[in-house]
Amino acid sequence: MRLVVTTRGSDPGGTHELRRWLAGEPRLRGRIRKGGDAAPPPGTMGAGTDALIALLEPGGVAAVFAGAVVAWVQSRRGSQTVTVTRPDGTEITITTTQVKGLDARQTAELAQQLAAAVDPPSAAPDGDPEPDGDPEPDGNPEPDGNPEPDERRRPGGRAEPGDAGPPAS
Repeated sequence: MRLVVTTRGSDPGGTHELRRWLAGEPRLRGRIRKGGDAAPPPGTMGAGTDALIALLEPGGVAAVFAGAVVAWVQSRRGSQTVTVTRPDGTEITITTTQVKGLDARQTAELAQQLAAAVDPPSAAPDGDPEPDGDPEPDGNPEPDGNPEPDERRRPGGRAEPGDAGPPAS
């Protein structure tokens, strides 16, 4: 799976620092490359940002990648945002605001949620990717108060998780 990773925030060298951080993870070595410039987000002006390309295989590498990204964002001062874009156009965003103040359990849960978002499980026979039948909310806190990565679709992408059409009457 080829993921595009961009950073935005108060640290102009964030993408370079994130690349070095990820390269420090033995299971990610050779999987993270500089990807050139990414286009600016729709509706914004200005130059694009540096991008990284993460080449991940299904399985445990996504969990290592997600844990490293969450840990890197937690280590940042000021405002920092990391956006991971899947091949289908889905964008998953983690911000310093989201991760500040999380305890170890909440941090691990956020990393697990990010891993699941970047490497989603195959859909079950009924078409529901979630074994418990509950779609994941898009960026809203879980009932236990843990934030989830903000997952959005680009225009032309598939519907957001949980968007099953109009509510039943």
